[in-house]
Amino acid sequence: MSSKGRVEVLVGAQWGDEGKGKVVDTIGPRVDVFVRYQGGANAGHTVIVDGEKIIFKLLPSGMLYPGKLCVIGNGVVFDPEQFLKEVGELHSRGLDRARLVVSPHAHVVMPYHKVLDKAQEEFRGKGHMIGTTGRGIGPCYVDKYARSGLRVEDILDDERLRVRLSYALEEKNTIIKKLYGGTPMPLSEIYEPARAWGKAIAPYVEDASALLCESYKNGKRIVLEGAQGTLLDVDYGTYPYVTSSSTTAAGGFIGTGLPISALDRVIAVVKAYTTRVGEGPMPTEDKGDLGERLRDRGGEFGAVTGRARRCGWLDMVALKYSMRLNGVSVIALTKLDVLSGEDEIKVCTSYDLEGVKTDRFNGDSETLAKCRPVFESMPGWKENISDCSAFDALPEAARNYVAYIEKHTGVPVGLIGVGPDRHQTIDRGF
Repeated sequence: MSSKGRVEVLVGAQWGDEGKGKVVDTIGPRVDVFVRYQGGANAGHTVIVDGEKIIFKLLPSGMLYPGKLCVIGNGVVFDPEQFLKEVGELHSRGLDRARLVVSPHAHVVMPYHKVLDKAQEEFRGKGHMIGTTGRGIGPCYVDKYARSGLRVEDILDDERLRVRLSYALEEKNTIIKKLYGGTPMPLSEIYEPARAWGKAIAPYVEDASALLCESYKNGKRIVLEGAQGTLLDVDYGTYPYVTSSSTTAAGGFIGTGLPISALDRVIAVVKAYTTRVGEGPMPTEDKGDLGERLRDRGGEFGAVTGRARRCGWLDMVALKYSMRLNGVSVIALTKLDVLSGEDEIKVCTSYDLEGVKTDRFNGDSETLAKCRPVFESMPGWKENISDCSAFDALPEAARNYVAYIEKHTGVPVGLIGVGPDRHQTIDRGF
């Protein structure tokens, strides 16, 4: 395969919600192909253009650029109902400007997955809940690895759909009724909608892996767009309070069919502070005034669920762990403007684990829950930086904060977000 093309993987470096959608949209003019490689409709990417907000739950964030290719890869769990809703909304607003392709090998989120998702969360009970969105993501991935799932190609053929759905539904209804005490779901109530979905999405279905490899061979710049964040990775995150897919850079190649030898660089999107939504340990969480200030100034509410995010200072221990796992080449730092107005800014540089100081992140949730942050402090800044278009225009304290992140991660910061809109970005040779 020729090395003419360029493949970049863009990952969230924290617990998700870092602003990946804005970063992808910002670099959009330089990109030819945008690919979602994992996750599902539980991950919202928000793009703001000229004050207009567009929330992508399933579609790649490059959909607003004419002439681009946008791909939903095989690693995504595909919700056809959400897909058609998003496509329809873009069309009604005149924003469906890109070519859109769906991999036939992506697994389909079925109605029973959503029922099971909610039933399983209730069954766990207080103190054991994961904080799932209830959108069927986990149960769909379970079926994928249990080899009992339905893929996009299965819902394109009526008879094939009926056979596979009948088998799957018999098993799911048994679980729903006998384990969770729920009401069985009739075949007809699922088959007919699924049949209609198949007809509606058929024009978008194409061999995505072959198409991506051909694009790479022809010199195209490809960005693989991750959902959630590294600390929610099913293997390396704070298990069991994680998502159900591989959110690290390596997952980009499993979820697309591109060869890993095509990798050019890894872009890590890092929020200037730390947030987390749902359950699970977060050492730097602030439950007082600081947390409220960051939440209010940063608009820290989930794009998909509207849930309030837990907020706190930047966790450098976790961030360095993420840099190592992903082999990060460059950082896109977001929401630096949210820290404006703070007299003092703190960064967690190590943990106190039952009296022992450690600078190593541990993905074991019970261990991490015992960790207390050890902070370093630096001066803050009062100036509004939302109109700054060059690094030198930032206050000295803000520049020092960026330099501090670069020093401690060993990774350059190439892009800095100073506001929610597309143009509120400082490009340092990104």
